[in-house]
Amino acid sequence: MLLLMATAFSQSVADYDLWLSYQKISDTELVNKYRAQTNDIAFMGNSETIIVAKEELRLGLGNMLGNSSVIMNADPNSADLIVGTKDQLHTTIQNRLAKDLEQVGEEGFVIKALVQKGKNALVLTANTDIAILYGVFRLLELMGQHQSLDKINLVDAPKIDLRMLNHWDNLDRTVERGYAGASIWNWQKLPEYIDQRYIDYARANASIGINAVSLTNVNANALILTPMYLEKVQALANVFRPYGIKVYLTARFSAPIEIGGLDTADPLDQNVQQWWDKKAAEIYGLIPDFGGFLVKANSEGQPGPQNYDRNHVDGANMMAKALQPHDGNVIWRAFVYSEHDADDRAKQAYSEFVPYDGQFMDNVLVQTKNGAIDFQPREPFHPMFGAMPKTSQIIEFQITQEYLGFSTHLVFLPKLFEEVLDSDTYRKGKGSTVAKAIDGSLYDKKMTGMVGVANIGSDLNWTGHPFAQANWYGFGRLAWNPYLDAETIADEWLRLTYSNENAFVNPMKELLIDSREAVVNYMNPLGLHHIFDTGHHYGPGPWVSELGRPEWNPTYYHNADVNGIGFDRTTKGSNAVAQYAEPLRLLWNDPKTTPEKYLLWFHHLPWDYVLEDGNTLWDGIALKYQEGVNQVAEMISTWKKMKPYVSEEQHREVKMLLNIQLKEAKWWRDACLLYFQTFSNKDLPKGVEKPTQSLDYFKSLKFPFAPGIRPQWD
Repeated sequence: MLLLMATAFSQSVADYDLWLSYQKISDTELVNKYRAQTNDIAFMGNSETIIVAKEELRLGLGNMLGNSSVIMNADPNSADLIVGTKDQLHTTIQNRLAKDLEQVGEEGFVIKALVQKGKNALVLTANTDIAILYGVFRLLELMGQHQSLDKINLVDAPKIDLRMLNHWDNLDRTVERGYAGASIWNWQKLPEYIDQRYIDYARANASIGINAVSLTNVNANALILTPMYLEKVQALANVFRPYGIKVYLTARFSAPIEIGGLDTADPLDQNVQQWWDKKAAEIYGLIPDFGGFLVKANSEGQPGPQNYDRNHVDGANMMAKALQPHDGNVIWRAFVYSEHDADDRAKQAYSEFVPYDGQFMDNVLVQTKNGAIDFQPREPFHPMFGAMPKTSQIIEFQITQEYLGFSTHLVFLPKLFEEVLDSDTYRKGKGSTVAKAIDGSLYDKKMTGMVGVANIGSDLNWTGHPFAQANWYGFGRLAWNPYLDAETIADEWLRLTYSNENAFVNPMKELLIDSREAVVNYMNPLGLHHIFDTGHHYGPGPWVSELGRPEWNPTYYHNADVNGIGFDRTTKGSNAVAQYAEPLRLLWNDPKTTPEKYLLWFHHLPWDYVLEDGNTLWDGIALKYQEGVNQVAEMISTWKKMKPYVSEEQHREVKMLLNIQLKEAKWWRDACLLYFQTFSNKDLPKGVEKPTQSLDYFKSLKFPFAPGIRPQWD
């Protein structure tokens, strides 16, 4: 079992264990079968990674089977389970599995049932030690789901190269958009003090194939690149290395000025290039497998090459040159929008980056958010996907729930991830999905990647809401294989974390799959977006209109007036549709052929516009808000019936959180409809509950200390 935390907390230790609790299997027949298949184990090798793999296997088998006498050094010729890399296997088995091993590369593995000298045996093999660790985790997960191993023939490898968590953690342990307590990185105690949580964090990530992590906020602090902090980073890298996790650091573009004593950060200045060259060499001297830099430049006030009349290529390639001798990467974020550009914010990243396709160095990866605005409950996929065939482009998802109710709302985000990945860009004809654009199969990309903004903090259960753990788990599974479906992921996570009972899994799986649509309905239905209260993004604020830049205001995005509502991105409006390939630009230019889930994203329509179901737009909006509220009430009803399958503490905690979610869903419904009603001048349709408070009441609500607010920099 993982580290036991203080029992004074109301949450159970299982919440800390995540999906790695390895719950005891009560089915005696299954236990006996698993014991027979894993009792005598030939586990070969003795590297750091193999040592942790052995301990993980011992832990899992001990917990699930009650088998504390597992033999790890059995004779490979007579073992029940044979674990080793290709070169460690007997020649006969090598030959039988040669074709499989050719398919799995450096990180994939093979788990196969076969007959050896007349005896049934399981073989877990791979080409590298880290792939053996991945295989051990997968074997334990299959057992945790009570899967049969009798005829197993699993050949699996990741389809994405870089599978990464971005922490938006600050050096003072606050977390921007963090809703699960303080940062888990205790910089003050590092490097001497290694918290057990760092090890458990690495185990959890390795169990779902995550192989990289950036430790600090993209709104970067240059101090992380100073010798004192690099020594601390080195200590974390040493913890993560056996688990196959590379460390990246967020690099502040102005670091040569702030910590280097230069008077410029101009990327074409030779002194600046030399400073970054020396800094890279210094880092690799401490951390030989350092991944590279993650950079947010010329976005939301962050410094960048445009400060010196240079472009993104100049800035990214300058850093890439410094990292290239060490096989390091520059991850350059495409999340940009300028206060000096009056064009539609949704168009700006495409306009700035697509013209540079083919000009970035091979070790530059352009990191693009899943949608063109900012991690909204629903957005069309970003038009940049598939539009830069000569550039390595990686996708950025948000695992933390900045615009999705923080850690008090149950929202299963793999459903959102799946929707984006399955979207067809049509860049090379029908079937050119976002998944293919990022896994290298649409174009010949030199490196592929998927990134998630972490939802991890110091709370006992890691993620604030216990069901938010599913979003961390689901991100890792989709980063490994972007073609998995959300329902499969939900099934896996529920069985590994809570119970294998179908009476629990089936209704809870339905609840998880429906939960994302519920939050869209009660926050941003029919393509509405970015109507959150300012700064903290906690709760509704569609009336906000007086912030310093137009695109910071919700009124910029919904454009509600007496004539209607929505953002006109057609050829008659901002023409954002032109950034998509045909037939999307044609289909989305017409409200009649635009999917209603994106309707108000692309069109400003009259309140009397008739929807597919015959309702007017006003009635449809109101009914969607009510539907979202009703869906949360149904979630509460479902959870009440799950009491027999979880602990008293677990049930009580989720029940309280769902009650908060219902209260806030009603808040969203009432505040937004009252505000939009001032323009539509129409009554609420039948079936929509009447608000119990006034619009002035909702406007008066202030939350200056909402969690996760972005710190202010000079």
